[in-house]
Amino acid sequence: MDGTHPTFTPHGKHLIAGEWVAAELQFHSSPAQGAVHGFSVGTPAFVDRAVRAAEEAFLTYGYTSRAHRADFLDAIAEEMEIRVEAITEIAMSETGLPEPRIRNVELPRTANQLRLFASHIRAGNYLDRRHDAALPDRMPMPRPDLKMVQRPIGPVAVFGASNFPLAFSTAGGDTAAALAAGCPVVVKGHSAHPGTSEIVAVAIAAAIDRCGMPRGVFSLIQGGTREVGQALVQHPLIKAVGFTGSLSGGRALFDLAMSRPEPIPFFGELGSVNPMFLLPEALNARGAALGKGWAASLAMGAGQFCTNPGIAVIESGAAGDAFVAAARDALAATAPQTMLTDGIAAAYRDGTARLDASDAASTVLETPSEGRMAGPNLFETDAAHYLQNEALGEEVFGPLGLVVRVSDAEEMMSLALGLRGQLTVTLHMNDADTEIARKLVPILERKAGRLLVNGFPTGVEVADAMVHGGPFPASTNFGHTSVGTLSIRRFLRPVCYQNMPDALLPSDLA
Repeated sequence: MDGTHPTFTPHGKHLIAGEWVAAELQFHSSPAQGAVHGFSVGTPAFVDRAVRAAEEAFLTYGYTSRAHRADFLDAIAEEMEIRVEAITEIAMSETGLPEPRIRNVELPRTANQLRLFASHIRAGNYLDRRHDAALPDRMPMPRPDLKMVQRPIGPVAVFGASNFPLAFSTAGGDTAAALAAGCPVVVKGHSAHPGTSEIVAVAIAAAIDRCGMPRGVFSLIQGGTREVGQALVQHPLIKAVGFTGSLSGGRALFDLAMSRPEPIPFFGELGSVNPMFLLPEALNARGAALGKGWAASLAMGAGQFCTNPGIAVIESGAAGDAFVAAARDALAATAPQTMLTDGIAAAYRDGTARLDASDAASTVLETPSEGRMAGPNLFETDAAHYLQNEALGEEVFGPLGLVVRVSDAEEMMSLALGLRGQLTVTLHMNDADTEIARKLVPILERKAGRLLVNGFPTGVEVADAMVHGGPFPASTNFGHTSVGTLSIRRFLRPVCYQNMPDALLPSDLA
């Protein structure tokens, strides 16, 4: 099977160290459109087989040259592009995402980040190599020769995300970062798009053969039950976990990772409401335009982005009224959109109903959401109610916005101080707002991994300087990012070599 034909029919098997393996028990996909397919249910036994193969592969792959690994990443990108028709077809069917999103955004982004990581490791700067030469005559005591370099940690477990079937899934950022670092990967496929995971695994397998990599360097175990994820996190040979998903699911797996006899790092991206602060002069000058822009960002992709700006903080008054009216009108004109899964759609309806029933928020716009279709919704509250009701700050994954009114700049700062960790925080400002912004920035930079000015956060650039993470609950490790070349460092650890002969040093130091 080469997966190059435009019509792709999944066979529903796991890929374990180069072999396609079936199981008797199956689960079935729940596509937005098109045919339903059966897929083998993962088990702890399959997980153990894949992880042991990954550990064996690490003894080779962890010591490959950067150039060889970079060629491998490039090959994965090329093999995915060869299969663009098959990938686009199955991903559209399973997720309901439109063709341009898959063909022109998701797939190029996934291929480009693989190539970016390839270029990054070829340059070698990420290794942070250091050398303190020996000082045998130093008094009162000599100094030994010390060399330090970042080394790969071992097999990594990756959980595919529901909202990005390519860029945050089977060959997405976590997988690319781990492979770039020199770590084999075992992916737990997301049951929302198992066919997409399978065809991408076909591409990775082709790249493995093409580059002569050990076959245990990558395995895909399809989902079906929670046992797969639990077994992966608790397997003693897994040395780190990359996860993108819900706060409840991520927290449960994080606790498992911490409770192991050998706790391991759990790099989880869990949830964020990505508040925007509209400062007074900007609100007065362009409140209606900002309201319209916010509505477009909220509704983009049915609001199914982890950086969806779900909260707008504005001062009370006529300018704020104009902002809310423009956002309401733009959202009211937005047609319902297909959500990624039945579960996500149900959670969106529940979140909307929770706010609708709350005494702490009033409804500005309510549109019907039925089945897998989601219509936009808009609510409003004030700072006092927001700070007293933690539920108002919980993420509702979908096209829902909450306006928080404040009386003045001081109350805006009080609200900023009360925020939980976020992926992003945005300031909309004019030059005359600089003094207020200068007071807010020291507060907000402790709350989020990325601060924006005069933009909307739903685009996440894959680049050297990008940070996609933040204080809990945005992520479980605020010192790292899941997007950009810095993400490779998650799967490395520093090792110091003292008085080590060159013949025994890693090739990156010799």
